[in-house]
Amino acid sequence: MSEPGIKVNPDECIGCGNCTSACPFGLIEIVRGKAVIKEGCTFCGACKEACGYYAITIETPEKAAAPEKASGVWVFAEQRGGAIKGVSFELLCRGRELADNLKTELVAICFGNNVQGADRLIAHGANKVYLVDSPDLADNPEDHLTYKLVEMVREYRPEIVLAGATALGRAFIPRVAAILNTGLTADCTGLDIDAEKRLLLQTRPTFGGNIMATIICPNKRPQMATVRPRVFKKGNPDNNRKGQILKIDFKKDGFTARTKLLNFIEDVTERVKLEDAEIIVSGGRGMGKPENFKLIAELAEALGAAVGASRAAVDEGWIPYSHQVGQTGKTVCPRLYIACGISGAIQHLAGMQTSDVIVAINDDPNAPIFQVATYGIVGDLFQVIPMLIKKLKQE
Repeated sequence: MSEPGIKVNPDECIGCGNCTSACPFGLIEIVRGKAVIKEGCTFCGACKEACGYYAITIETPEKAAAPEKASGVWVFAEQRGGAIKGVSFELLCRGRELADNLKTELVAICFGNNVQGADRLIAHGANKVYLVDSPDLADNPEDHLTYKLVEMVREYRPEIVLAGATALGRAFIPRVAAILNTGLTADCTGLDIDAEKRLLLQTRPTFGGNIMATIICPNKRPQMATVRPRVFKKGNPDNNRKGQILKIDFKKDGFTARTKLLNFIEDVTERVKLEDAEIIVSGGRGMGKPENFKLIAELAEALGAAVGASRAAVDEGWIPYSHQVGQTGKTVCPRLYIACGISGAIQHLAGMQTSDVIVAINDDPNAPIFQVATYGIVGDLFQVIPMLIKKLKQE
């Protein structure tokens, strides 16, 4: 299998500059009226598509790397501010099972600056950690992450690459898959292995959550998937596990990021972070108006809980999107989930039905939410919630 390559035909190139603006990595410049492509090109094809004079050609392999030449299950261990995010440990738990079924190694890939707790990745199941630690990666710049992960995948040839379907994962992992010319299943809710064919079975809801589709990628490697946080449980760490932490340099020579992060704005409306909450109180369309969410907030405060909401309440503008639970919001798995005035549409259930205990409060006894609820209260929530708050404050 030949390696990919890119060429500019000087006889056809007129130096128009369309390719320079199209390159997502800023690797093309006009020199003496002709396009010149710097080192570090990922062969994504954006410049070729932008060229109206057919001056750029890309030679690509006729077929993807054969499965037998790819090995290892990789988990992208996302960090923020040097702290590894919980979804990374959830994926390592499931990744360990997948790797064992394939009789291969489990590798964690972590990009950041002054990352703390890389040894925890070993304790949670990784055989090896590739740690790319650089000040240039401190704030998770998507261009840099894309460039480096593509480079590493091409060098080490993993069989499977998994990442969290977080804001970051959803932003740059599809770019990696596109550049590698492989498949990606987004927002998976289940992962399994066909060990005989060495296929990753990727399950996700489709058609508004009415059908669960199992997707495979038989002809390309790596097989890639993003998984929503809280879909899998964290495993118990084994601090006696042994593994390797390999530090890899990040060199951005010849590479230019096209975006620059100016600032982070934290959501100060969240008293308790929704994804990490042990208890969540959510309100839906049954709350009637935005002012009534003060009642939800009061109950949450009494329980030391986070405030959630259904999509209907968010669409009405009653509460910010950051509180939305469901298929198009956040997936949560608290010990206790209290649904107030939420009918229980499939899209909402997809984001919270794995909660340990679900309490539903609704005046409609036929509401679908009662089908998944551990305990159901049929009644006027504006009477029930104040009674709960009063009782909690007494206790």
